[in-house]
Amino acid sequence: MVNFNVPPAVGEEFEFIKDAIASGKICGDGKYTHMCNNWIKEKTDSAGVLLTTSCTHATELAAILCDIKAGDEVIMPSYTFVSTADAFVLRGARVVFVDIRPDTMNIDENLIESAVTERTKAIVPVHYAGVACEMDKIMELAKKYHLHVIEDAAQGMMASYKGQQLGAIGDIGCYSFHETKNFSMGEGGAILLKDGKMLEEAEIIREKGTNRSKFFRGQIDKYTWVAAGSSYLPSELNAAYLWAQLLKADEIYDNRMISWNRYYEELRELADDGFIELPYVPEMCRHNAHMFYIKSKDLDERTRLISYLKERGVMAVFHYIPLHTAPAGQKYGEFRGEDKYTTAESERLVRLPLYYGLKEQDQEKAICSVRDFYKK
Repeated sequence: MVNFNVPPAVGEEFEFIKDAIASGKICGDGKYTHMCNNWIKEKTDSAGVLLTTSCTHATELAAILCDIKAGDEVIMPSYTFVSTADAFVLRGARVVFVDIRPDTMNIDENLIESAVTERTKAIVPVHYAGVACEMDKIMELAKKYHLHVIEDAAQGMMASYKGQQLGAIGDIGCYSFHETKNFSMGEGGAILLKDGKMLEEAEIIREKGTNRSKFFRGQIDKYTWVAAGSSYLPSELNAAYLWAQLLKADEIYDNRMISWNRYYEELRELADDGFIELPYVPEMCRHNAHMFYIKSKDLDERTRLISYLKERGVMAVFHYIPLHTAPAGQKYGEFRGEDKYTTAESERLVRLPLYYGLKEQDQEKAICSVRDFYKK
């Protein structure tokens, strides 16, 4: 069986976890948390970075920092994971969905402005498959209408747009370190801040509304409850697991890119013959090989393809069901404009196995199985 995903592990995770246990501090904000924060901060040139318990919680924290309230509107694509919307729905905001581009599966930057109203508070671009949205246009609109830009870069670590790291372009960025991501801590995430002035407020919210972080830095002699907050601080054991992978981030990136490029080259003939479509990466984008997908003709063909691959021992999957078609999406949001591509393109997309350490023979099995399906 060729698994769809295998969580990344580089071999030194247990060593660092044991060290974290031996340190006597495993509740978070120990040396591994700080090393991960600093690594991401330097890599992305952000003003501040904090590990969180998930990308979901990073986005919730972003919504609080941007003071999203009941009655506000937040613009995003419908083709995304539920957490992108949940973070704002929990604050009482209404989610406004707009159509995607069929080439990158990202939000269509040219449709955002028509969805803006006096209630709009933020734009949430989602960098699908680690390929950047058209951020220049989005940032221009945000400046024109005085909106926050919160990047859902769950899939975007070590990817960039015109040389800028994804997650570090907007006001706030959110990363995921779920087991399906390029770098993992099991469950986890990070929030990236462009404005360093937000860092202290983010620390307080993340630490249950206390100024505990300042206490541990020796800036105050006792800590207390100073604001409304929650618990978004991950365990030091999770951070230790992630640290092993950050030390080998380039190796992980290169390994995934080799697999991505092999898929692209080996399946190019099927695309040239009109059977499938391959991923598109705009020239100004540097992607991170987070996933490799192909697009079939339609939903029926995709269903048959996934079934055929499973019979051959290859696990392939489709991806998001558009949020505006879901019961909660209809309750908490609305689609503005025409759904020209969101549903149609989502029904064609098939994700093939891709993970760090994918064996060449397993990948070749997946490639041959796709070819055989279309030969039939």
